[in-house]
Amino acid sequence: MSLAEEAFATAFPGLAVEDVLALREGRDWRLFRGNDPARFAGLLSVADLDAHLRTDGARSPRVSMADEAREGSAGVPEHEFTLPDGRVDLPRLFQRFDAGASLVVSQFHETHPPLQRFCRGLEKLFLHGVQANIYLTPPGAQGFRTHYDTHDVLVLQVEGRKRWRVWDGERVPRPTRRTPWPGDLPPEGEPHVLSLAPGDALYLPRGVMHDAATEPGERSLHITVGLLEPSWAQAIRALVDAAELDDPALREAVPTWRIGETEFEATLAEKLARLAGAEQAERLANLLLEQLSRDRQPLPARGLFAPMPEGALRLSDGMHHHLAQAPDGMAALHWSSGRLTLTPEEAEAVIALAEGAVPTDRVLAEKLWRMGLLEPVSDLPPA
Repeated sequence: MSLAEEAFATAFPGLAVEDVLALREGRDWRLFRGNDPARFAGLLSVADLDAHLRTDGARSPRVSMADEAREGSAGVPEHEFTLPDGRVDLPRLFQRFDAGASLVVSQFHETHPPLQRFCRGLEKLFLHGVQANIYLTPPGAQGFRTHYDTHDVLVLQVEGRKRWRVWDGERVPRPTRRTPWPGDLPPEGEPHVLSLAPGDALYLPRGVMHDAATEPGERSLHITVGLLEPSWAQAIRALVDAAELDDPALREAVPTWRIGETEFEATLAEKLARLAGAEQAERLANLLLEQLSRDRQPLPARGLFAPMPEGALRLSDGMHHHLAQAPDGMAALHWSSGRLTLTPEEAEAVIALAEGAVPTDRVLAEKLWRMGLLEPVSDLPPA
């Protein structure tokens, strides 16, 4: 089973991929009741957090605390639970937790292998970054006040129960990180009140108002999976920056002295038209995939001492990579560490390895193996 298949089966059991993609393209939240309380137990536990807090990696701002009962911001000041160098001060952190503050560990997928594999699998499916933030809330407490997120999230209830309130619609249409927070923004309408139990999942599109709290006597551990989809504005900015490098027409001066004239409007339309079409769409696709590779930690299958095995190999499932074809038949294999130019024959060999095959070009295979781009395929027979 591939990482994408494994992650999808964990996050969306019983659903078809097209149903989940339709959900991502819509604007409605959805609750998924689980039939297995241990469904997410392999991803995280309170014991995992206890172990992490005893390492040098447990530092602010990755480790933070929140308490809705505080005056002003719900965020607990760092000096109340950390040492001067940013490491957590466990005795004081325990005191704040016992007093009702929630523990938040951001981007725990970067240090916790089970979450790392899970997020990488969803990245393979959605082709954008995915992160995992952890929330451990003591009984009868609430971390953050009513708010919305600026990216889609999937909440996975791991241990205990938590009461959620979710409002229909988007309070601010399609917000991003660049969208100004309008301050003390009240939700509109009546909320849906939900109780999440272990194994349940809640999908919340960006812009949907929500909050969550534990009941007296009930602690809660949940994972908030952040689905970091780029906006069209973000994508177009990247495309403009790339196109400027080789298109002199986009480097021409703006005739500000023509502002208000028909010519000014026509020139703008002509420049924007240069960013449309099949060639620019392909360019944008490559830019987005390259950005994904650069932003995420590579997870090669090989180790420090690992000669290339005999038999069938495939492109490494833990690495983000993509093959870009050129009109002249040449191609380039892109991944987190760089770019490898390929002849048409080498490109065909890489395409075969994408599905799993016994290498026909051992020199190329050795090169890809050393770069961490290949892994053995156990279900294909050796040569």
